Amino acid sequence: CVCACLSSLTLSLVLLYKDNSLSGENTVSEEMLAEEARKKSKEEEAAAKERAAQRQQLAIEELVQSERNYLRMLQICSVDIRSSLQQLQPPLANLDRLFLYIEDVMEVSSRLLSLLDRRPSGEPQFLQTLCDSFLSLSSDIEAAYKEYLAYYNQISIVENSYKQKEALWNEIVRIIKASAPEVNASSLSFFLVMPVQRIARYPLLLQTIQKHTDTSHPAFKLLEKTALTSIALNCRINEYKRFREVADKYKKTETLTIKDKINRLNPHSIAKKTARFSQQLKHETGIKPKLVDEEFDAFEGFFNILEHGILVLLENVETYLLHLQRFLDCRTEEFDLDMDGEKSPICYKEITTALRQWILPTFEKRMRTLIHKPLCALRDLLVGPRNLIRKRLDKLLDFEMIESKSTLSYDEQAVANTYRTINTLLLNELPRFNGLALQMIWSMLGTFSCMHKDLAADMEQLFQSFAQQLPHSHLHPSAFWEWAESAVLESAKKLQTVCQNVEDTLNAPVVQPLSPSSQRRLKQLTDKHGSGKIYQVASTVVGSRDLDLNLARGELVAILSEADTRGDKRRWLVDAGGRRGYAPSSKLIRYHQAMEDPPPSPHLIVPLDVTGKRRHSYTPESQPMPMRVVRQPYFQVIAAYDFTARGNHEVSLRVGEPVCVLEPYDKRGNREWSLVEAISGQRGYVPSNYLSMKPVEARPPGFVF
Repeated sequence: CVCACLSSLTLSLVLLYKDNSLSGENTVSEEMLAEEARKKSKEEEAAAKERAAQRQQLAIEELVQSERNYLRMLQICSVDIRSSLQQLQPPLANLDRLFLYIEDVMEVSSRLLSLLDRRPSGEPQFLQTLCDSFLSLSSDIEAAYKEYLAYYNQISIVENSYKQKEALWNEIVRIIKASAPEVNASSLSFFLVMPVQRIARYPLLLQTIQKHTDTSHPAFKLLEKTALTSIALNCRINEYKRFREVADKYKKTETLTIKDKINRLNPHSIAKKTARFSQQLKHETGIKPKLVDEEFDAFEGFFNILEHGILVLLENVETYLLHLQRFLDCRTEEFDLDMDGEKSPICYKEITTALRQWILPTFEKRMRTLIHKPLCALRDLLVGPRNLIRKRLDKLLDFEMIESKSTLSYDEQAVANTYRTINTLLLNELPRFNGLALQMIWSMLGTFSCMHKDLAADMEQLFQSFAQQLPHSHLHPSAFWEWAESAVLESAKKLQTVCQNVEDTLNAPVVQPLSPSSQRRLKQLTDKHGSGKIYQVASTVVGSRDLDLNLARGELVAILSEADTRGDKRRWLVDAGGRRGYAPSSKLIRYHQAMEDPPPSPHLIVPLDVTGKRRHSYTPESQPMPMRVVRQPYFQVIAAYDFTARGNHEVSLRVGEPVCVLEPYDKRGNREWSLVEAISGQRGYVPSNYLSMKPVEARPPGFVF
């Protein structure tokens, strides 16, 4: 028994030892496996970080390298290809417009690369340099790319115009392939579309870098901000491009004839215009309230004030220049008057010569360059905002009709979007336009004041050189100005009298030849109304209102009343030999019956004893001189050269062809063109220097000066 017990005890001890040994071995084995797993995890994490870092580095290098290639392609297009295209004969039309704004894009891209080249791309701090560089240039990038993208449609239009000419386009393709043989480019759009693609690629490249950058990286927050900035930049550029497209669409001014307008009418346009008119009528009658935008109304009111001021200022400047030109055209100093021994007239002549040949022409040239030309440009710029304001009113009426609807159709949503776009565009751009226009006006007014100050200084310097030789130079300033004022007023009265006499002589009505029937009507009207009421129709009258008469040119009428029933003095009540009605007063001239010998002119008189000696300029008027009457000469206006009309507003003439000058200037008051009527009855403009006068023995019917 004892032996059996010992054996079992020994067996138990052996088994217990074996169990302890196995459990110890299992614990060691588990620890080793865990350690190996941790090592493997760390190795995988390190490998993942290394792969992410490599991908990040590749993305960064792709951004930098693609920027270099992009800039190189733009330089090839803007420098090499452009210089070759400029050498083509004949020169390409609108070539400069094709490369408009591309220099700004190249400049901002070059600045970005110069900032990135300050640090090697392999350094850990390069990512922060990249973000800082992009953020610092974000405003410049937006300014350059938004103008280029907004103008890109015009670039495509210019390129398509070149494609219409096959020979020209083949030559352009040859130049492109010769300038850039390393790329397979077959059109200019291959290069010109690159800025459009590049600005949209910035967010993709930055987001790729952000994807492979660890969140614990020191520049991660800055990189995230840079990526968001690039996305917002693209959104603003797209919005600006959309605004520009809307503005370009609605600010165009079309000159349509009545036929064109009728052809554009269709059921849709008629329904739309009727709905707008109905909505406007509801506003005017108070049936429906108008949608009020006080901010826009303030901007529009200020724009209207500016527009009126610009137009009035331009009209005044043109009148000023017209008077100055007329003053310069009257060259009194060129007449060789007998002024020997009199110093004052000689001094006046020298002063006048200096004024007309140097001082005033220079002043006029500066006036046209610094004042008139900018004002004309500013007036032309008013057309775009004015058209947009009018179109906003139309779209507002459309928007008001659909505003209360809970759900909108596709077309109604388009109408609402168009109104909001135009309204936002005007709210953003109209204040800037008003400010810049006002700044230009103040600048031009300041320039106008400085020019007159310079003119006064030049004239003062001129007069000082003759001060001792002129009369009244010894007077006190107050006495001198009193004398000058009285002398000017007296001379003005004399000049006014002379001008009135000349005008009365030149504006004498032309006597039209009368047919036998017209002579009978003349006798009838004279017996009934008296000779003082007889008028002749200067040009054909076509009645457009009730009780208006249709009258032929040269027809005789008698004036019954010099105003219509409403007191309008532009419509006269006339008797046309049985027919009574209204005719425009501007087309009626007083009829003077022709005489065999015209009465002597009271203005053209010369002394009998004048043979070869010239009359002295300062002959006292009180000296009695025997007088003789000189018969008034007649002149016929003829064409001195051949002239071929270039449009409907001009008329063709042959050398020696007599004409009748209707107006010695065009509609703008420019005396370089004259409105004439040829023998054929055609009317139109011809250059004034193509006309000349020749004296005739008898008064020619109609074509006299």
